[in-house]
Amino acid sequence: MSQLPATTDSQHGIDLNGLRPDCENCFGLCCVALPFAASSDFAVNKDGGQPCPNLQADFRCNIHKELRQKGFRGCTVYECFGAGQKVSQITFKGNDWRNAPETANHMFKVYPLMQQLHEMLWYLTEALTMEAAKLIYSDLQCALDETERLTHLSPDSLAKLDVAAHRAYVNPLLLRTSELARTKVMRVQLKKNIGRGAHLFGANLRKADLRGADLRGAFLIAADLRDADLRVTDLIGADLRDADLRGADLTGSIFLTQAQINAAKGDTSTKIPNSLTRPAHWQ
Repeated sequence: MSQLPATTDSQHGIDLNGLRPDCENCFGLCCVALPFAASSDFAVNKDGGQPCPNLQADFRCNIHKELRQKGFRGCTVYECFGAGQKVSQITFKGNDWRNAPETANHMFKVYPLMQQLHEMLWYLTEALTMEAAKLIYSDLQCALDETERLTHLSPDSLAKLDVAAHRAYVNPLLLRTSELARTKVMRVQLKKNIGRGAHLFGANLRKADLRGADLRGAFLIAADLRDADLRVTDLIGADLRDADLRGADLTGSIFLTQAQINAAKGDTSTKIPNSLTRPAHWQ
């Protein structure tokens, strides 16, 4: 099963708490740097670099506990993987964009790049906990070390970084990890339309046995996955918005993130990896 410990992994030298959001040590970067459009996910339009109207002077959200009720569901399904505090406290050494406005544009440009690097750190760290991937541990460790090194570059160097090229280096390792893990389970014969990048909008997959399936990048928006078996299923990049996961078993699923879980529907009978938190709105 794929599980992330809650604290530092001494074997691989990664503080996993640093890959989880710490809003107390962030300058509200996701509320400022990123644009959003009025939709079912956001109540208003906002340009990148423009503070959200709900952002307070202390960089906290004044409707944090009512985001869904106030029309800001998109905020509840966003995951920075700890990039916010890294940029705020390390890259820019605690100088916030309000007191040092000359840093603002640079900070807002660097933040989404850091978010991508931290996302890769999360996946690589998970891969290094998987027994099935031991054959490529050394390659995974090298990729993790290099990714971590990149996160400590100067603001100027980060702004010029080709993150897409680095992702092209990391992705094959994650794919190989997935293949190694999924060969350990008995795979069922799936329909031809169920697989990587599949368009499964609103699909009826209730009680489906999807163990060992490759659903990387699949569109599972509003799919009925009640009581489905998603153990050791690769879900990296899968769109689970409004997917019904009540009663589903996602323990041991591969590369599942908090953002994906937050975007879905579930309840107390939904089984999720120990590394993730059951969303409050599932109650």
